Amino acid sequence: MADYLRGVLEIVPASGTAVQTDEARKRWFELGLVLLVACGGSLVNALYVLKYGPAAGPLMIASRWMYGTVQETSALLLLGYVLSRRGLRMRNIGLRWTLRDVGAGLLLAGLSFAVYLLSSAFIQLFHHWIYGTLAASPDAKRLFARPSVAGIPFFLLNPFFEELIVRAYLMSEIIELSGSSKLAVATSVLVPSSYHLYYGWIGAFSLSFQFLVFAIYYVCSRRALPIIIAHGVFDIYGLVRLW
Repeated sequence: MADYLRGVLEIVPASGTAVQTDEARKRWFELGLVLLVACGGSLVNALYVLKYGPAAGPLMIASRWMYGTVQETSALLLLGYVLSRRGLRMRNIGLRWTLRDVGAGLLLAGLSFAVYLLSSAFIQLFHHWIYGTLAASPDAKRLFARPSVAGIPFFLLNPFFEELIVRAYLMSEIIELSGSSKLAVATSVLVPSSYHLYYGWIGAFSLSFQFLVFAIYYVCSRRALPIIIAHGVFDIYGLVRLW
């Protein structure tokens, strides 16, 4: 009997570890699936434009803005489903509606924009020092033309799409599954930078410093709304400039 009980006690911890490992595998798979659905097409398009130039990219007509809105909505719905599987909601990854977070978002927008300007200036100076010329990046108007009214829902949805998926969800999962905040920050900078390569290497590298500010803020606060507000400020500003 003693030998039997000893055998049971030895089996139980092993079984518990197996369940935890299996759950971790499922979460890594779901993370990869969400990123593939959310960013896979954008990454392919960015690499294509990087290689062949802005003129080779698809024309941003009304149907493409509508397609982008549907695609981002689908990715957010998938994220909602993945979270619900574990009994979680968007608030569990930091989406809480408070006036304090709105104010923090406006301050974060100013800080991240200042970091972007300083990093861009430094990159340009370094490029000029190495090559003797300033780096050229594709202009946003060459990439997106003048958005139609169909583009407005996309520009309003995009901050929620990007910051909830490649910031809040991605970072939360990596921190919980790997225990590394540094890996979470690095991944959350690398992923969005990769699908912004249509701005060229210099443009994407400059934007990566802005993404770094967002990632550091999230890892310290675990609040998503300020980052969404800050991102929304830039998207609305970009829309106005394109018009």
